[in-house]
Amino acid sequence: MPPILVVDYDPGWPESFAQLRAAIWPLVRDVALSIEHVGSTSVPGLAAKPIIDMTIVVSSGAEVGAVIERLAPAGYLHQGNLGIEGREAFDTSGREPRHHLYAAAQPSVALANHLMVRSYLRQHPEMAHRYGVLKKQLAREFAHDIDRYVDGKTSLILEMLRDAGFPAAHLATIERGNRKTV
Repeated sequence: MPPILVVDYDPGWPESFAQLRAAIWPLVRDVALSIEHVGSTSVPGLAAKPIIDMTIVVSSGAEVGAVIERLAPAGYLHQGNLGIEGREAFDTSGREPRHHLYAAAQPSVALANHLMVRSYLRQHPEMAHRYGVLKKQLAREFAHDIDRYVDGKTSLILEMLRDAGFPAAHLATIERGNRKTV
């Protein structure tokens, strides 16, 4: 595994997302509600791993199967939920710009978490700065240990979610061990 790299915000990330979205949207537009730019690259000014995170949003779990079928001919092979309930992942190996692609139904905890963290960080630049500093520190400390890197971010993300009013039942899901949703 290559080392974890967290870099300063790149103002080109929104354009990279727009290019990726433009290529994927025609494949899923009849079953999807939207494609959301999520994760740290979606927050202006936030340090991030230079990988665009994007989620195809559908209205229910039934549409996720249709998304899987439509993406397969384009080479986006379904990888399952990778341990995160309510979010399905796709193989994006070798594609540029580097990105992670997911599909999630609107009521999923994973999607709600991503959207709330994104909104919170966009509205609280001081917290985005604090989060960016933490991510850089964790990347230096745990350059080859993604689990410890993720675990190191969890407390701060939970703090943000609590402050933003994330439902207690959803927080309990994350705290119980579905930490990959953060």
